This record gives sequence, C-alpha cells and structure tokens, in this order.
Amino acid sequence: MSPASRVVETVFPPRLGTPFRWLVASSWTTNLGDGLMMAAGPLLVASQTRNPVLVAATAVALQLPWLLFGLVGGAMADRLDRRVLVMAMDGARAVVLVGLCAVILSGQVNIWLVMGAMFLVGVAEVFADTTTGTLLPMLVDKSDLGIANARIQFGFLTTNQLIGPAVGAVIFAAGMALPFIIQAVCVALGVVLVSRIGTPRGPVRDHVETHVRQDIAEGVRWLGGNKPVRTLALVIVAFNVTWAAPWSVLVLWSLERVGMDEAGFGLLITASALGGLLGTAAYGRVEKRVPLATLMRTVLACEVAFHLAMALTTSPWAAYPLMFFFGAYAFIWGTLSQTVRQRAVPTEFQGRVGSVYMLCVMGGMLVGSLLGGLIAHQWGVTAPWWFAFVGSGLTLVLVWRQLAHIAHADEEATLAAG
Repeated sequence: MSPASRVVETVFPPRLGTPFRWLVASSWTTNLGDGLMMAAGPLLVASQTRNPVLVAATAVALQLPWLLFGLVGGAMADRLDRRVLVMAMDGARAVVLVGLCAVILSGQVNIWLVMGAMFLVGVAEVFADTTTGTLLPMLVDKSDLGIANARIQFGFLTTNQLIGPAVGAVIFAAGMALPFIIQAVCVALGVVLVSRIGTPRGPVRDHVETHVRQDIAEGVRWLGGNKPVRTLALVIVAFNVTWAAPWSVLVLWSLERVGMDEAGFGLLITASALGGLLGTAAYGRVEKRVPLATLMRTVLACEVAFHLAMALTTSPWAAYPLMFFFGAYAFIWGTLSQTVRQRAVPTEFQGRVGSVYMLCVMGGMLVGSLLGGLIAHQWGVTAPWWFAFVGSGLTLVLVWRQLAHIAHADEEATLAAG
C-alpha cells in the first residue's frame, strides 16, 4: 500500500464506508468555497458602501434565513429525499453565485444586489446545511458517529476557517469576481460529490400526508418529550448566550484591554482555529478513553475556567494560548454534542430536531451578542467575560447530574423501547 493510501485509510477508516468519503469530500469542498466568501463577501460590501448600517445589514441578510426558514428546512429534510434536496439547494446556491459574478463582471453591481444575493445564498444554505447534517447518521453506525463528525469538523476548520479566508482576500485583490467564481465551482463540485452517495431513494418516511406546520410541531413535541435531548438543547442555548456576550466585543477587548493591534486580533482567531484542529484530530482517541459524561463535564468546566482566565488576562502572551485552549475544547464539545444528539434522535426526526438545535445556537448567539454590547457599554469590555464566567458556571452546576443522562440518551431510549 502506498503512503498516500495509508493516510487515506487512517483518516477515513474503511469501516466508515465509501459513501461517507463522498460526503466528507463534498463537505470539505463546499466549505472551501464558503471560506473564500468569509473574506471576499465583506470586502465586496466595503467596495460598494462604507455605511456601517448597510454593512451590518448585509451580514444580517446572510444569517437571517436561519431564523426565518430553519424549522421549515428541518421539516423538508424529513419529508423529501435528503440527497436530492442537498443537491437541489447547493445547485441553487451555485446559480445565485454565477448571477452575482455576472453582475460584478458587467460593472453594474451595487450594495442592494449584493445584499439580495447574500440573502438568497443564506436561504439555500439553510436547507442544504440542515439536510446535510441528517445524511451522516444514515451512512455510518452510531458507534462511529463521533469519529465521523470529527473528520467533517477537521475539514471545516482547515478549509473554512484557516485556508479559505486568507486565500479569498488575496484572490479578491486580483479580481473582484474571482473568489465568487471559485466558490460557485466548489459548490457545483459539491453537488457532483453528493450525487455519488448511495442513500436509499425517496424520503425517510414512507407516508407524508401532514402539513409542514404539523411536521414542525411534531418535531418540537418529540424534543420536548425527550428529557436528555431537551436538556442538551437548553445547555446549548445557555452556553451560546454566555459565549457570544464577550465574543461580540472581543475585538474591543483585544485592542483596549490587552493592547493588541489589528494583526494581533487576527492571530487570536487563528490561535482558536489551530486549537480546534488539535481538538478534532484528537477526538477519536479521547472518546475511546474518557467516559462520555466525564468528557462533557470536563469540556464545559473548561469553558467556565476559560471565561475566568480571559476576564483576568491583560497580556497578549496569555491571550494566545488561552484562545488555542478554547479552540481545542470548543471543537471537542461541538463534535461531542452533535454526536450525542444524532445517536439519540430517530432517523425520521433528524432534520426537525437538528433545525431546532440550530435555532438554539443562532438565538443564543443573538441574545448573547446584544447582552455583551450592553454590558460592555455600561461596565467596560472586561465585564462580559465576568458575565460569561458566572452564567456558564451556574448553568454547569444546574445540569451537572443531568449530563450523565444526556451522554447516554440513545442507550436510555433503547432500554425504554425494549
């Protein structure tokens, strides 16, 4: 076996199957394109306007679809052929990007066209991303969901967070439309790769005679009736509120409290991404050696300690390793919480329950960001870290015992059914 083949076999164990490899290839490819937009999108907006309200409104246009269509996207994932739905939505996203490129090349681009394109891309992403998250549990065994999620997260970190933004900024300088052309190609290639996945044809439910509203209500009721999964959702809301509060003013904290310059702030984000690479790379070994409940408690305790350390920090040389530490445990938590949920939720509810979780994430971040700005305005840029420390600490104390049930929610559900 060649060295390259050995690397492939190590990163993607044969037991995960060929369809999983196609899914990962699609995820990594589309994430590379999305990473290009992370830098090129704001640069395109700034080339059209310097009005801070319009700049912020364009960012909202990309995120707002999650709040407007998230639950509908989850319901559609449980009603339709999931593979076909992902292909259709990514195909629509590629068409919008091609249209944006044509407008840019024609010289007729303006902020309103950019804002409209961002909104349409965001709508397609809601349906594509929600449905993509339901494919993984259909392709690998429950026992392998942890390592499978870690592999997808690894690609997200490298392509979307590290490589994509840096390359996108450089390419944008060479040609305004170029990064969006490449993104369209990446998304289209993702469609081709997803088409190779051999999932059963048709929807996961044999008979769909209900209205979408009923499907959404049924999914919410299922989540509300499953205590471990419901508690995990509440934990995610609380910890996203406490995390987003200081994160929303992180740039001010780094400039005013720690004394960094703009380049130093960029290195903070890079440090967290590098830590994330370590966390996702080590996840498989960690999950094998540490009981899930212990791992969940440890990671959340790390979050509480991180907030306290950042509240006390005044040196850049302390902030960088702390951000590396944050990235390592945060991506372990992201992989772990998603794996626990996917193991516990029945296949026919994966889309709807997953969309509720995304609302928890986005809603928690929205509330946390607003609180962070208000707290920093009233008591200074360090105050949100103290809010996060107290809030996350109290939440952890309240759910400490419940984490054992959350970690093994799938086993409890199986025993109850038996």
